[in-house]
Amino acid sequence: MLLGEVGVGKTSIAQRFVLDKFETSYKATIGVDIFSYVLKPQATGHDGDIELLIWDVDGEYEQHIFSHIYLEGASAALIVSDIARPATHKTALGLWETFTRAFPGRPAFLLINKCDLQPGVTPLANPQTLGIETLWTSAKTGQNVAEAFQRVALACIERGLDQ
Repeated sequence: MLLGEVGVGKTSIAQRFVLDKFETSYKATIGVDIFSYVLKPQATGHDGDIELLIWDVDGEYEQHIFSHIYLEGASAALIVSDIARPATHKTALGLWETFTRAFPGRPAFLLINKCDLQPGVTPLANPQTLGIETLWTSAKTGQNVAEAFQRVALACIERGLDQ
């Protein structure tokens, strides 16, 4: 699952990873968009292909997403915030807390996106000090986008969630 507020770059992250492209025009996701991608063994060090179904969820859902059927089958979450919008970090931390409480044992990583806009800036609360797996990403440049999906896929395999 890709979770986060409207406009943090969830769709751009999915498109950068799956299609290796970045769109400069903004088009909000309504409901959910589903992307499919196969990670090859050379990308992960895993023995075989790993098929990912990436659910890009409308940011309007916020905490209500946890009462929605979309989330029931989620093996993991990439929760996205926007480095230039500090309020999105608070929302992302709340989504991370709720996801990990609702789905214990399932990996959840925090992606601080758009780091190309303000390099070197750190969010108000450093999520790594809270024990949250965090990557600084840029859908525009591709920085750490593939790594985020590779790491979450491997975390699912390590936890036996790859069914």
